[in-house]
Amino acid sequence: MKHRPTRRLAAGLSAGIAAFALVACTSNSPEDSDGDNGGTNAAPAGANDETGDTVVIGFSAPAADHGWMGSITESARREAEKYDDIELRVSEGTNDVNLQISQVETFINDKVDAIVLLPFDGAAMTPVALKAMQAGIPVINVDREFDDPNAARVTVLGDNYGMGVSAGTYICEQVGDNPDAVVAEIAGIDSLPLTQDRSRGFEDALSECGLDVDNRVAADFTVEGGTDAAENLLQAAPKIDALWNHDDDQGVGVMAAIENAGRDEFVMVGGAGSANAMREIQAGDSVLKATVIYPSTQAADGIRLARLLVQGKAMSDLVEVEVPRTIRLYAPVVTSDNVDQFIDSAFES
Repeated sequence: MKHRPTRRLAAGLSAGIAAFALVACTSNSPEDSDGDNGGTNAAPAGANDETGDTVVIGFSAPAADHGWMGSITESARREAEKYDDIELRVSEGTNDVNLQISQVETFINDKVDAIVLLPFDGAAMTPVALKAMQAGIPVINVDREFDDPNAARVTVLGDNYGMGVSAGTYICEQVGDNPDAVVAEIAGIDSLPLTQDRSRGFEDALSECGLDVDNRVAADFTVEGGTDAAENLLQAAPKIDALWNHDDDQGVGVMAAIENAGRDEFVMVGGAGSANAMREIQAGDSVLKATVIYPSTQAADGIRLARLLVQGKAMSDLVEVEVPRTIRLYAPVVTSDNVDQFIDSAFES
């Protein structure tokens, strides 16, 4: 028997699907507007992609020190290139908070029309984001939230808790009929709220089929960290029935450790949705049977939303005439049954 999440968990997933649909459907056209930044007007469907007034967008994100983060900036660039009316100014990726603050201050001084910002540290970037908003420049906050909601006009988020729910629900479907199933978890950086949210969602979903996490280690989102964490886990757990690895970048190291140990008795689920993980799933010759999406297209959505805001446009599939304040993207499970739908937009680890 396959186990399904409770009404509470299912409701959260349904909300995520709706949010995903909203951000994917932004093709409508504006009526004439004299509104300020952030004001939008409902309009006939189908023409939001028509060229309008040029929009100058400043973009800043952390350094591309792993595949997912590299895809964030690359996806933003590709999205901007689709529009003749977007001028995208990309700052060099940095993990230096002070340098990122300086980048945003430069955007403010240059009077860009909007700023799309994935902060290295959301709390540290909050004051300068507030400064931009106060200067009349709408800020689109991506992935890592500011401390103050007033620091952004729109916030685009992945669903970390939902990732855990999706991974746990899939594992319940695979091994939930065995009350003695051994479930293991390789987390990311334990001190980060996103890691804590993922683990909490995983535990909540597993509890629905009477399972819990028997063995857990943490890595650091790097290949080397994944190898070390997996080696420690495999030594501590001589038998595993199911394993969730939070991140497909560190999953490269996790898979290497599994292969070196000659372990193949369990089902593995990845996290984030890298192209190499999806190719493993397609091949069907390893323990990796699924991965859970954490979209690396969030900044691309931010670019499109910035354009809508500045040009006074709305989202055609909404009755509302304002772009939403918060959009949380869905965390679907990718398996051999649906991998073809996702692999073209996946990032390379």
